[in-house]
Amino acid sequence: MTQIMACIDGSQSTRTVCDYAAWASQRLSAPLTLLHVLDEQQYPRQTDLSGAIGLGSREHLLDELAQLDQQRHTLAMEQGRLMLDAARERVEAAGVASAQLRQRHGALVDCLHELAADIRLLVIGRQGKTSDSLSQLLGSHLENVIRTLHRPILVSCGEFKAPQSYMLAYDGSATARKSLEMIATSPLLKGLPCHLLMVGAESSDAWEQLKAAERVIKDSASEVHLAIRAGEVEPTLHAYQLEQGIDLLAMGAYGHSRIRQFLLGSTTSALLRTSNSALLILR
Repeated sequence: MTQIMACIDGSQSTRTVCDYAAWASQRLSAPLTLLHVLDEQQYPRQTDLSGAIGLGSREHLLDELAQLDQQRHTLAMEQGRLMLDAARERVEAAGVASAQLRQRHGALVDCLHELAADIRLLVIGRQGKTSDSLSQLLGSHLENVIRTLHRPILVSCGEFKAPQSYMLAYDGSATARKSLEMIATSPLLKGLPCHLLMVGAESSDAWEQLKAAERVIKDSASEVHLAIRAGEVEPTLHAYQLEQGIDLLAMGAYGHSRIRQFLLGSTTSALLRTSNSALLILR
């Protein structure tokens, strides 16, 4: 796990992905790789049309269609290389010394799985190239990536803003404690104010869990704020974030309370759709 990897696809979120990737690369003092994956379903290397109804023996049509597919694939690869070049210019202008470029052909999740051993942090946009409209704010591959890649994932939402504070959704579970330890030992958020928020009923046990969490994070954070709020997870997190002016929301991908159901269920998409700031998903 040596590098920051940022997924570039030419969507509206590409610039923001570049900005967050450059920020993370400098915070972690880690090399940055910009990755473009050409979707194999949209741009297959070769299409077998030999069984197409109505084409039968018209071999010249089959040859022409195959050539067109190859041309589309070649042009898409060239477009991807141009996008990568533009992305490298952007991150280097933001202060990254030298960004590496990688281009792959296949399924995004499969490619990331193959590269996982080299990924310290993945930066990916909320929107994909095929979901730029307001009615499709969540990229089609994003949830699969979050569920399958066992690496921290920074999801860019809205415009880039270098985080000045962060919030961790904390439920006292083993996963939440592990997420807290990951943040405490990483330079990514070191020196920023930290808000630890527990969603649920207020009790002495809940406060003890938060105070124990505070002891873990206090040497990493410039300030630590503790809070317990009742309500549904998604709106409660967003309301507290807005109230406190928090720039980044961090949470573990799995837990053992309502937050676990929240992250594994349909409200995962709701959080990603409605967030106006970046989300750090910890694994």
